[in-house]
Amino acid sequence: MSDRFSAPFIAMFESLRMAATFARGRRDARAGHVRHLSISGSLVAAQVRGPEDPTAHRSRIAVRAFGAAEWSRVEDDLAAQARYVADLLAGRMPAEIDTVFARAGLTLLPLSLDEVAMDCSCERWPMPCVHLAATCYALAESFETDPFGAFAWRGRGRDELLTRLSQLRGTTAPATPAEPEAEDAGLGEIADFWGGRTPTATLPLPDAGRPDLLLDQLDPPPLSPGGVPLVEALRPAYRALPPEPAGA
Repeated sequence: MSDRFSAPFIAMFESLRMAATFARGRRDARAGHVRHLSISGSLVAAQVRGPEDPTAHRSRIAVRAFGAAEWSRVEDDLAAQARYVADLLAGRMPAEIDTVFARAGLTLLPLSLDEVAMDCSCERWPMPCVHLAATCYALAESFETDPFGAFAWRGRGRDELLTRLSQLRGTTAPATPAEPEAEDAGLGEIADFWGGRTPTATLPLPDAGRPDLLLDQLDPPPLSPGGVPLVEALRPAYRALPPEPAGA
């Protein structure tokens, strides 16, 4: 898979000019020596055992998780574009994700060594050691396979992110025609009744002997002459009709 998204992240570490360390780390990562890679808010941890290691070593890379206000800016931007949400739902990293975070004054992946903290149980110096180098490559590959890992590292798990985006898309969706009518004080009770809500004590229950009962049994036509629903305009005329004889 293409490393377009994670390439700047790897370049940050490779800028340390530790070519031999990162060459071996890349080799170990590709050989599958990085095991149990886990990503949570702020912290990545892995067990790494290279061919020359008698035991596995624990490596950790930490970043700052974004706060609620920072994530709110990002989520508002993501939710505003349906294609971003569609990509994420399909498990793809949106092509313009860097731009989205830049507009919020952030970067999804750290691009400076000042943004990360690292340690390894091998305690070799200098850092990063070969185990951390291997973890970096395995981490970058995991981001290309599952973009939600990158979000989780910054403090927003998959389910929470998708739930939040769905909520935002719902609140920004165009209102249905019925909603403006419900805001009209003159039609409020009628709109509620035909919307399927249970009648309250202020709404009379149907009476089988009423001549206008037929109006309440049919779907109301979408007409409002003079601003009055057609059903209500016809109701006085129906009520003026003589009641039907019993057994008719």
